[in-house]
Amino acid sequence: MITAFAENVMSKKVNYSYIGISFIILLFGIIFIPKIINRISNKDINRTDESRSKGIVVNTENSKEKKEDLEYLVINGERKKVPEFSFTDQNGNTITNKDYLGKVYVVDFFFTTCPTICPRMSRNMVIIQDAFKDESDFGIASFSINPDNDTSEVLKTYADNYGVTNPNWHLMTGDKEDIYKLSNIGFNIFVDTDNFEHSGDFALVDKEGYLRSRKDAFGNPKIFYKGVISEQEKMDEDGNEQEITIIKEDIAKLLRE
Repeated sequence: MITAFAENVMSKKVNYSYIGISFIILLFGIIFIPKIINRISNKDINRTDESRSKGIVVNTENSKEKKEDLEYLVINGERKKVPEFSFTDQNGNTITNKDYLGKVYVVDFFFTTCPTICPRMSRNMVIIQDAFKDESDFGIASFSINPDNDTSEVLKTYADNYGVTNPNWHLMTGDKEDIYKLSNIGFNIFVDTDNFEHSGDFALVDKEGYLRSRKDAFGNPKIFYKGVISEQEKMDEDGNEQEITIIKEDIAKLLRE
């Protein structure tokens, strides 16, 4: 009799346990299943979730860094490299492309009597210079497109007036035809050989002498950076945003390579 009573009690406990488990499962379904369905319908389950379910860790930080790597300018399937050049700087020294190997540097084309964009370009270039004053592997190459007037002495005065202090900033003069060829073909920066018309673009070169830049909105290299608009101005009258900030960011990236 006692045994039968005990078995009856145990049977009821088991039934209560099943009821409790069933209730928990039901509660889980009510709370979480709609959320899971909602995530799937909104396509909110991504590759990171899938990888975690398989025990794979995705390093999103490295993925982001790789995505932001600076692009090469590729022409006819080959990376564009600065061609050989040899000119005279503001100190009377002969400067070649080899003097810049191992350095990250910015390039521009200007002339000292330019009344419009050149003073603005030079002031922006000084700001870039000062941002990397402690970097011995940073330089600037400025080529005069009016070498008949811009002798070493004239370039020296111009450099002093604008506050050129970086020993790797060379303002160069030389054969006019060679300079124009270097601009239009070597760097793909437009210069008009007849009227001294030129763009206000800056080019960025890495330590191995390759032209580099960040990507545009379509994933292609920007190639050049606007050198005329200052950080203070933020944008010009046509709505073009300043790019001095981003070229400084990209110089820093190349210096770390």
